[in-house]
Amino acid sequence: MRDSAKERKKHVDKASKLSIVRQCELLDIHRSGLYYAPKGETQLNLELMRLVDEEHMLHPWLGVPRITEWLQKDKGYAINKKRIERLFRLMGISAVGPKPNTSKRGKGALHKVFKYLLRNLDIERPNQVWAMDITYIPVKGGYLYLCAIIDLYSRYVVGWSLSNTMTAEWCRSTLETAVIEHGAPEILNTDQGSQFTAKEFHTWVTAPEQGIRLSMDGKGRAIDNIFIERLWRSVKYEHVYLFPADDGLECYRGLRGYFDYYNNERRHQGVDGRRPSAVYGQQKKKAA
Repeated sequence: MRDSAKERKKHVDKASKLSIVRQCELLDIHRSGLYYAPKGETQLNLELMRLVDEEHMLHPWLGVPRITEWLQKDKGYAINKKRIERLFRLMGISAVGPKPNTSKRGKGALHKVFKYLLRNLDIERPNQVWAMDITYIPVKGGYLYLCAIIDLYSRYVVGWSLSNTMTAEWCRSTLETAVIEHGAPEILNTDQGSQFTAKEFHTWVTAPEQGIRLSMDGKGRAIDNIFIERLWRSVKYEHVYLFPADDGLECYRGLRGYFDYYNNERRHQGVDGRRPSAVYGQQKKKAA
């Protein structure tokens, strides 16, 4: 009888000369399943994170003070502003608008911000512009981070991955996999988070052999990343909140099924009621 994925994961050795990716390939498991570890947060903090996440999806302009007031007066939680500030940082979110940014980019020579390239740009074909971002995903007893990349012309999700930490290496690996599978975009748009401004990420993206131009959202501008924000709302309200996962593997399997549905079955108003996979595939064939 073939070992279960749980048993096979025990055989992955981070000290091995073989990369984690190659070990996962040999063991026939997805490396996203390795990343999950329950977080050492209190049950109260996990409850608050779930509430903050839902409220932020609905009203992204609300900052720490107003979210704190909402939790205190409307939800009855005896909590202070400092707790919510910490949870905002932990979840990687910040209010839209000219307010203190709790998803601060890294500082120093290793972190670089790139010009926003999408203003007044007509997006006319697949792989012209991809958008990439990270969001918080609640899981029973903890949480994970989801990184996804969407083709703006077709709304097709070209790549995604789960992790229990937000790192530049993880983001670069997710992007690299998408490029191998679908080819490189002409422009990649991200926010100014430390994962994307890190040298490890931006030097790979902008290397001459990639042929990619890196674009970054204006600080605190909701309109710049509107497409990826709409994706997060769809993922969370159509799947994550309806079918909460008990562990990382269940979360991965559920998201895999949802993204398959999103790409191949769900009709999207932004592409005239067509399916993203049809728009992405048909237009790529025309361009070939």
